[in-house]
Amino acid sequence: MPNSDVIIIIPVFNEASVIRKVIGELLEQGFSGIVIVDDGSSDNLREIISDLPGTYLRHKINLGQGAALQTGIEYSKSTTAEIVVTFDADGQHCAESIHDLIKPILQGHADVVLGSRFLNEGGNEVPTSRIVLLQVARFVNFLLFGYLFTDAHNGLRAFNRKAIELIKITENRMAHASEFPVLLKQNKLRVVEVPVKIRYDQYSKRKGQSGFDSVRVFFDLVLHKFFK
Repeated sequence: MPNSDVIIIIPVFNEASVIRKVIGELLEQGFSGIVIVDDGSSDNLREIISDLPGTYLRHKINLGQGAALQTGIEYSKSTTAEIVVTFDADGQHCAESIHDLIKPILQGHADVVLGSRFLNEGGNEVPTSRIVLLQVARFVNFLLFGYLFTDAHNGLRAFNRKAIELIKITENRMAHASEFPVLLKQNKLRVVEVPVKIRYDQYSKRKGQSGFDSVRVFFDLVLHKFFK
């Protein structure tokens, strides 16, 4: 399958300082089917990337990462793409990891592939505070939804056409990451995890999820479980 059959969805909110580098790395790896979903940014994003290839979609107001991903997924349904990859805009994700991410789909072994920073032994220097939050999220997912993935909140994921058509994200903000196990289970999709490389620098750490955000996500998950 040529890389032109792969769409990379990037939800973006005020990432003007790094977005050109992120897109450039994807282009270097041969992925030109880039879909930028501008989630109400205030930093002239469209002008900053106007000379780069790809599709630009915009929310007039900030709705949250989950909503931006769903906008990208809905757009992908109107294309001939066979695989959709979700990719963060802050520079944490490495474009070369996409080749390993889509391999199980190309081989017919999975409908959905989840990237894991914990399967790559020694390859990711995850901050201790982030490890604690991620492990808590992992077991919350298991208790509420029955899935025990190694990396509960990694935004680097790949979906085949079947999954693209079935998945509909309803959690607009960060709780969408824990909504995914529900959607996978409901739609009986085949899921595997693969190791991926995640970069941590001062910028990505500053932009990362705070402890308060994690608490809010937890309550969003409880509400999703018992009141939907």
